Amino acid sequence: MIYMKRRIKDRSLYLVASEEYAKGRSILDVAREAALSGVDIIQMREKGKGREELVSLGKELASICREKDIIFIVNDDPYLAKDLGADGVHLGQEDLRRFPLSRVREVVGDAIVGVSTHSIRQFKDAASSDVDYIAFGPVFETKTKDYSIGTTDVEEASSMSDKPVVFIGGIDESNIDDLLDKGARNIAVIRAIVASGDVSSSVKRLKDRMLRYAADTRDECDDRW
Repeated sequence: MIYMKRRIKDRSLYLVASEEYAKGRSILDVAREAALSGVDIIQMREKGKGREELVSLGKELASICREKDIIFIVNDDPYLAKDLGADGVHLGQEDLRRFPLSRVREVVGDAIVGVSTHSIRQFKDAASSDVDYIAFGPVFETKTKDYSIGTTDVEEASSMSDKPVVFIGGIDESNIDDLLDKGARNIAVIRAIVASGDVSSSVKRLKDRMLRYAADTRDECDDRW
């Protein structure tokens, strides 16, 4: 079952929840704190768990997200997303080889479909395809990938598509401003929240930076007029 389609709002803070980086904490505890503190989207990303474990964890995460009106996304598997009643599925480039978008739509219907892109060429392909948002990165060095693409193309990607663009990869409080300065509007993080010693404070600081930047940008536009 897939619930009524949600829409990704502007200035969304997107948590990619992965227990691998939780420093011994339950990823459910991290997700609960993050949900209470202001994240807008939570993705279940657990590469090392079997389907039974994923179903059990996914049901718990889906419940947390529904309680706080947060979008719940499942990584990699449209069939699992459908079984969990998730709001959508996120697919990497390798996933798209296994699950062409036409088949994904057959499985999840009108649910959110997001894709990862790692170059402007891939980004352009995604922008013209049947997806609802585009992730672009990793923009900075990160433990989840063995490469990064840098921030050179952030401005172009930010302005190229009407679809929401989510920047990801090594983003934290030390470098988020660089992306916001270049036009980034939606930010995804893993370790900046999952590995934090104070999940609530980390979420609030990241979200506050995003919202304050949006307010400052509006003020500048108002001044010009």
